[in-house]
Amino acid sequence: MTSVIERLRGDGPAFSVEFFPPRDEADEAVLWKAIRELEPLDPAYMSITYGAGGSSRDGTIRNIARVATETTLCPMAHLTAVDHSVSELRNVIGWYAAVGVRNILALRGDPPGDVYGDWVAHPEGFTYAEELVELVRSLGDFCVGVSAFPYGHPRSADLDLDTKYLVRKFRAGADFAIAQLFFEAEDFLRLRDRVAAAGCDALVLPGIMPLTTLRTLHTTIKLSGAPASQRLLDRLEPLSDDPKAFRAAGIDWVTELCEKLIAEGVPDLHFYTFNRSKATREVVTRLGLVPARA
Repeated sequence: MTSVIERLRGDGPAFSVEFFPPRDEADEAVLWKAIRELEPLDPAYMSITYGAGGSSRDGTIRNIARVATETTLCPMAHLTAVDHSVSELRNVIGWYAAVGVRNILALRGDPPGDVYGDWVAHPEGFTYAEELVELVRSLGDFCVGVSAFPYGHPRSADLDLDTKYLVRKFRAGADFAIAQLFFEAEDFLRLRDRVAAAGCDALVLPGIMPLTTLRTLHTTIKLSGAPASQRLLDRLEPLSDDPKAFRAAGIDWVTELCEKLIAEGVPDLHFYTFNRSKATREVVTRLGLVPARA
């Protein structure tokens, strides 16, 4: 199976998409509607997240397996160390390999119920994401991704320390990193520069969320761990009572953000879809990333 890195070796910029595992049959129908709508656009890869402590493990494995066997997409499965022993992690990695998935996003993960709560490692598990990276790489020919934080991980004392830990994940065998949400292109580019300044040439990719509603804006602020830029708030907050205008302005903002990133040589834009396809399709079409046959 093709690796994420191989898929990003094309002549121009690409895009990828991320979904979360469905909770029930109705959610699964919504997920697969989005997958089928995005498949003709030929994303470089697609991923499905993994709930804290494996709470959505079965849904992730089942649907990643369907993607691997029933679509033309390149699948990447998420895996977290939360509440898992090393033995359990080995089993999950084996399941991924058995269904043909060779791309894994290796994450330490957040404490269940409170992303800012105290981290408690499983007594027979791992404490750091780099340990999970090493395990995945030791068990087969996997392409491994990790997370990166433009504003620093909430538990990092400063950006220098945060960069140090990111580089350690690369040194442990990670092939690339996907950055958490940010508000300005410069926020991501400074992260990329910090990694390069640390003597590491590994690939760092931006995570993008289309801003279609006031709720998605607030979600972005929460997940980024940083306040939104004043420039963004000045542009969107006056439209909070006009959903149609807010959506149009939000799509414009994200498109402009992506254009800046592409101009700076970013090879892939990773879109968080919320298991919907419309906003992502709009942005990538505007950016000219849709193949002619689509």
